[in-house]
Amino acid sequence: MALPQRGRFNPRFNRQPEPEHRINERIRVPQVRLVGDNVTVGIYPTQEALKIAQSLELDLVEISPNADPPVCKAIDYKKFLYEKKRKEKEMKANAKQSEVKEIRFTPGTDDHDFEFKTKHAEKFLKEGNKVKAYVQFKGRAIMFKERGELLLLKFAERLGEHGVLEGMPKMEGKRMLVIFAPKPVKKKA
Repeated sequence: MALPQRGRFNPRFNRQPEPEHRINERIRVPQVRLVGDNVTVGIYPTQEALKIAQSLELDLVEISPNADPPVCKAIDYKKFLYEKKRKEKEMKANAKQSEVKEIRFTPGTDDHDFEFKTKHAEKFLKEGNKVKAYVQFKGRAIMFKERGELLLLKFAERLGEHGVLEGMPKMEGKRMLVIFAPKPVKKKA
């Protein structure tokens, strides 16, 4: 097989990407269900639907190819793609990314610090973030695992109305940790 010379047109490499919808002459079915603004909704032969779309100076776009017959819409295709892209971008911007916020205790954390950290955890859960609380054991403090577990269970009890405990306290190295997920917000009907 001979390789093409440099600078010459090679159709194998210079193809345009396939559009995500079939439009106009690319629709190859005998009949379609036509919908759109200023159009009488109904089942038409493909050529007639194409003529109707062209008379309105619009494109015939196959919206639902798996329907029987396929659904086509008479619209301005570039405007349709622009609107679709804008909606996707808007939805992506509105999607909230939840973070995991960490709260650290020691086996000897006093009541004031405990209250302070609990308020922060409540705030994080209200914002829709997860909270990872852990007790850090240093040196000989590892002997007081029970204190750490009691501290985390007390913490879980306080956060009961704002979050859901994902599991019982577990040890990972010199840390005992628990994770809280925010309670799902009920949608108002």
